[in-house]
Amino acid sequence: MRALLVEDDPDVGADIAGALGAAGFVVDATEDGVDAWYRGDVEDYDVAVLDLGLPRLDGLSVLRRWRAAGRAFPVLIVSARGDWTEKVEGIETGADDYLAKPFELGELIARVRALTRRAAGLATPLLACGRLVLDTRRMSASLDGRPIRLSPLEFRFFDYLAHQPGRSVPAGELADHLYGTCEAADTNAIEALVMRLRRKFGADLIETRRGFGYFLGAAPA
Repeated sequence: MRALLVEDDPDVGADIAGALGAAGFVVDATEDGVDAWYRGDVEDYDVAVLDLGLPRLDGLSVLRRWRAAGRAFPVLIVSARGDWTEKVEGIETGADDYLAKPFELGELIARVRALTRRAAGLATPLLACGRLVLDTRRMSASLDGRPIRLSPLEFRFFDYLAHQPGRSVPAGELADHLYGTCEAADTNAIEALVMRLRRKFGADLIETRRGFGYFLGAAPA
């Protein structure tokens, strides 16, 4: 899953980025409001964590521009402005949740995960995809009821597909959400990853709909 982190305090930003990365997210980070608006407008994110007090363009203006452009990814505002009127303004502007500073990183991660689940129409942290079950809280997985060991990249692969129920996901989209902008990756890297996972766990776990992409479990209608 790919997250955009917008935070102008370097120390706070580093803490949040570290926590998101440990929770399985690929993080693109910026400290600048204009850069945040541009990234959210042209890139495909699963969630954004957005501070309000930003240089050049404040967070609420960034959010207004995203929503006006039809950018619908979930947004969690994090801000030292904890007054209830600020929270109401943030939600009415288009935020999906609001977390006042200071906060515990564990709560932020729980809220971010909940937002990505809701956006995908999923109700619980346990994601069942045919023979495979993912526990997004513990970043663990089981196959046919038995625990399996996954690398961080392998977990991100299954996690992203599990958040796209009933949809085939193209290799290019997978590359964007597994690697982000910090690592060079292309469709060949995704094909190699799929081949490796099929060798480890069986050819039927990841199915291909030619010309459309990959999916878990039974083929979508």
